[in-house]
Amino acid sequence: MKCSEICALIEQEYGTEYACDWDNVGLLAGRSTKEVKKILLSLDATDEVVRMAAEGGYDMLITHHPMLFSAIKRVTDQDMNGRRLLELIRNDISYYAMHTNYDTRGMARLMELTECAVLEEVKDGEGIGRVGKLPHPMTLRECGEQVKVAYGIPNVRLFGDPDTQVSLVGICPGAGKSTMPLALGFGCDVYITGDIDHHTGIDAVDQGMCIIDAGHYGVEHIFMEDVKAYLEKVLTGVHMDCVAVKHPFVVI
Repeated sequence: MKCSEICALIEQEYGTEYACDWDNVGLLAGRSTKEVKKILLSLDATDEVVRMAAEGGYDMLITHHPMLFSAIKRVTDQDMNGRRLLELIRNDISYYAMHTNYDTRGMARLMELTECAVLEEVKDGEGIGRVGKLPHPMTLRECGEQVKVAYGIPNVRLFGDPDTQVSLVGICPGAGKSTMPLALGFGCDVYITGDIDHHTGIDAVDQGMCIIDAGHYGVEHIFMEDVKAYLEKVLTGVHMDCVAVKHPFVVI
């Protein structure tokens, strides 16, 4: 199957029109006419992942986070992304990114939330993040434990009294600092996201909302298996692998 056909199938479910205007999604490097028999899925196009794609004989690399967010004036071996792009092109690997257009699909299903609403609308009622109710009220500590199980992560950070009762939940993938005011506006008891800094965390608590910081990687690594499951339904004759889940840092 040609790369362009796979892109069309991806965009049939995860339309690029639902990406935020600051984002950069779609086919970012390589040939649209490339015949694809092997796909590698990863959260990021790191040096290790690009090398894995090249050495593994993959025809296409699909990541969540785009390697390129803004225009570049040159592609050389003198900078990190230039070297990555050269390696992909040298090995005839087509590179596709699906970022906020994937995020609009929401994360609520993993937490079994009900009565869901979109946290930040992008287009036509779709958008980033969700607000919904837990199956039953629980403590912040219990909710944190549920997040660990749902996302398969070893730890989370709690801002707020662990014994606080929570029911209405806001969830935002990645770094959710910018959408925290929206969660506050919904009256959320707890906000689940990643990359929350000290002041954002304590300010949220002072405004009556707890935070569960599950880490940027922690709430987004589900992208790989999720997209693989979708592609397995719509593609035939294409082998797919996911990069092993590997958190970018360790807590000691």
